[in-house]
Amino acid sequence: MLMKRITEQIAAGRILVSDGAWGTILQQKGLQPGECPELWCQTHRADVLEIARAYIAAGADLIKTNSFGGTSFKLEFFGLADKVAEINEAAAAISREAAGHDKHVIASMGPTGKMLLMGDVTEDQLKDAFAGQAAALEKGGADAACIETMSDITEACLAIEAVRENTGLEIICTFTFEKNAGGEYRTMMGVSPSEMAFACAAAGANIIGANCGNGFEQMPAIVAEIRKAAPAMPILVHANAGVPVNIDGKTVFRDTPEMAVKYVPALVAAGANIIGGCCGTTPSHIKAIAGAVHGILRRKL
Repeated sequence: MLMKRITEQIAAGRILVSDGAWGTILQQKGLQPGECPELWCQTHRADVLEIARAYIAAGADLIKTNSFGGTSFKLEFFGLADKVAEINEAAAAISREAAGHDKHVIASMGPTGKMLLMGDVTEDQLKDAFAGQAAALEKGGADAACIETMSDITEACLAIEAVRENTGLEIICTFTFEKNAGGEYRTMMGVSPSEMAFACAAAGANIIGANCGNGFEQMPAIVAEIRKAAPAMPILVHANAGVPVNIDGKTVFRDTPEMAVKYVPALVAAGANIIGGCCGTTPSHIKAIAGAVHGILRRKL
């Protein structure tokens, strides 16, 4: 029997649990500043697989891939632009191995770092880069593309269109919002949660949401704004383990699993359908979130 698609599971009333941070744990395993994280899918495969397996063991229904910077534009910085297909395929295959046949792989696709407004790149070039990455991720075994940490509507919509036109993957798209001086949540490009919701739905996304930028405490307000703009769209949240602070020259995320899990009921009440973590979260955070989600589902029965 084929596993139901993510959107089908949500339509059936499930609240799904996603995984947590990857970069944070790769650094703990020895990833050095200036080193290409995605290349670890080939050079440190066992370490990457261990991360994916840890999140599955913690209770995640969905796990990402170590492919956030896997476009040709990002890999070009490391002299790896010609390795897009093999690196992304390897990333998806690792997470597929950990997920087995009953958990979903949501392949990470981050921004290219190129600015359309500055004339760094054309729309066609951006779309081609995302298309190449997405095709390789699908070949490696991904179920969905998780286009994440976006701030610009045009870039995000080009990514969505590239995935939709070149693969059969479900499409998740999340933006990063921060509160401005007026108390409103906006991306660095000035995009609001409601503007994101309208644009991504029109471009063909299946699931929308927010990741990074904020801890769990701030996310219910963002989710509520997205839900108001898109009453029927599934919403995913990948929150940080709090706002990062610098302690003795190191970036530290101070929210414990116990602190993060307090906000799970509020996230569900605001309209979140998938809850996981971003920077600083660990398998321990995901285990706590899974426990809270399962408790909520039991009370609904």
